[in-house]
Amino acid sequence: MAKSRLKKAALYTLGAFSGVILTLSVQGYANEKSEALPVKSLHTMAEVYGQIKANYVENKTDDAILEGAMKGMVNNLDPHSEYLTGKDYSDLQESTTGEFGGLGMEISSEDGLIKIVAPIEDTPADRAGIKSGDYIVKINNESTRNMTATEAVKKMRGKPGTSITLTLARKDETQPIVVHLTRAIIKVKSVRYKLLEPDYGYVRITQFQEHTVSLLADAIKNLEQQNKQPLKGLVLDLRDDPGGLLNSAVGVSSVFLKPGVKVVSTKNRDKKDGMVLKAIPKDYVVKGNDPLINMPDELKTIPITVLVNSGTASASEIVSGALQDYKRAVIVGTQSFGKGSVQTVIPLSNGGAVKLTTALYYTPNDRSIQAQGIVPDVEVKDKNRKFESREADLGGHLSNPLGGKEVNGELLGSQKKTTPSATASEPAIQDTNDNADKAGKISNAADKKDSKKKDEEDWLARREPNPAKDEQLKAALDLVKDPVKWNQSLGLAAKKPVKTTDKKDKK
Repeated sequence: MAKSRLKKAALYTLGAFSGVILTLSVQGYANEKSEALPVKSLHTMAEVYGQIKANYVENKTDDAILEGAMKGMVNNLDPHSEYLTGKDYSDLQESTTGEFGGLGMEISSEDGLIKIVAPIEDTPADRAGIKSGDYIVKINNESTRNMTATEAVKKMRGKPGTSITLTLARKDETQPIVVHLTRAIIKVKSVRYKLLEPDYGYVRITQFQEHTVSLLADAIKNLEQQNKQPLKGLVLDLRDDPGGLLNSAVGVSSVFLKPGVKVVSTKNRDKKDGMVLKAIPKDYVVKGNDPLINMPDELKTIPITVLVNSGTASASEIVSGALQDYKRAVIVGTQSFGKGSVQTVIPLSNGGAVKLTTALYYTPNDRSIQAQGIVPDVEVKDKNRKFESREADLGGHLSNPLGGKEVNGELLGSQKKTTPSATASEPAIQDTNDNADKAGKISNAADKKDSKKKDEEDWLARREPNPAKDEQLKAALDLVKDPVKWNQSLGLAAKKPVKTTDKKDKK
């Protein structure tokens, strides 16, 4: 019996090992560099595969074992790379069109936990008060420990109208937060706009999607029609914008920059030059005509401010960096998220895909914001924001290729620093026989009611921009209304002292 089992294991090992060697040998010819195959490591991998097939308590299929190996191999690279099954790939394509079923938030994986980068505006997650930096520790009754971001998305999506319960950990809360949501068709309106007052417009981009550039063009034309004359200033709100499509970021930047200037460039492995994308139609038009034809000339010269915070990531940082480098806009708010990497989705023969970090992007002045973010020219903190989370907080994140100090998330205001418990997935059990505890419960219920009301007011304020209730927006509007002060504020971030990593700290 034992001999039979060992023989079986040996046969599985030999078969797996031979297949891996064959596949990698063929692929090796396509590589620019010819490198020796890591035979010892491949042999060990084949041994593990054989032992699972021969001895694991459940009879796992070859596909299940190998899919798990592929997921682990890719997920271990950095927080943004992952292996996508056919269903995962289909869901990813669906999410960039602007309509999909689910809760409405951008998430990432960090140290085996699911972390929220930013809720998408006007979605069930946003209305429930879910915040950037929250950790999802349970989806319904299932722990998210060691769950990939794609797996978590798959569990949170479902038929519109169905219910789901999320248990959250928040860094400024001592107990888990349980939220009950109803799934909905997420129709993300990526561009909102309003004439704040005569001559001064406001545009908010919630996510960079396929139609964002054309929607932005329509928004500006409508603002000018409402104003009945050219605008004298504009506030572009990119707060809590988790990013999206690269070409859309180039198109949005092109609205405000001179034609033909460099918007963003990339560098691949070994810092080799990659793409250079410019403010020209071929770099932002995906299909159809150029949506930026006949845009008002004054958009290239009027004062512009860009609002950013720790939820401003990826494509929204590309726009902020380009406008900042050309001194075309004053950046207002708090330091952005710091996602300076480019992911390429590469289709596979099985109908799935692999999403790989293939390059880092650079602003026109060759700055990398990876794990550092965009530094605002004028810093204005959000009093209602208790915690800021950034790329540097993610386990396994890539370092900034230019060096310098990484910028981590932080507790804001007078909150005491606490760490959310990854295992705190159940609310604390209280003694219901204690009278003092009952009084505390009544007090807590009142506090929760007040907090819920405040969250609702905050949500409505974000949806309907009001400078009287939004200090960051007020500061941005005041700057565009004062061209002298606006000019003096251009490029102030570049004059701030740059902190570099002390070489003595490196070991």
